[in-house]
Amino acid sequence: MNTSNQNTILPTDEEKLHIANTFLTSLKNDEWDTMRSIIAPDAIWTLPGTSILSGPANGADAIIRRAQGLKRFGVKFQLMHILYGLHGVTLSLHNTSSRDNLILDEQVAIVCQINDGKITSMATYLSDVAGINQFFVPGIID
Repeated sequence: MNTSNQNTILPTDEEKLHIANTFLTSLKNDEWDTMRSIIAPDAIWTLPGTSILSGPANGADAIIRRAQGLKRFGVKFQLMHILYGLHGVTLSLHNTSSRDNLILDEQVAIVCQINDGKITSMATYLSDVAGINQFFVPGIID
């Protein structure tokens, strides 16, 4: 019998919705302290690819820096769906941006695990990894 989750209290759907909306609102409105309030200090956010934003972002500060980087590249986030799981939510997004002749047009799923009222991990899944590798390159944002 697996006892590793016996002390974990599952988040309610209302808590999941609140955290999902807080994350998205914070992202859209540059409310970084609010975002920090729903992210565990040791959380991790993974993003596929080889772009300057790809890989793991370890800790709340690194997660916020990644979110700020997305904003500096001009990414617009359109919520398509919030999908509920046992331990968290998945944010289904349509992310877009453009720069010169490059266009970012991605279907994105961010799987968020929640424990004790905070996001403990985030994993991003993309429709076009090659597209982010071309779009998020050094020298565009400082």
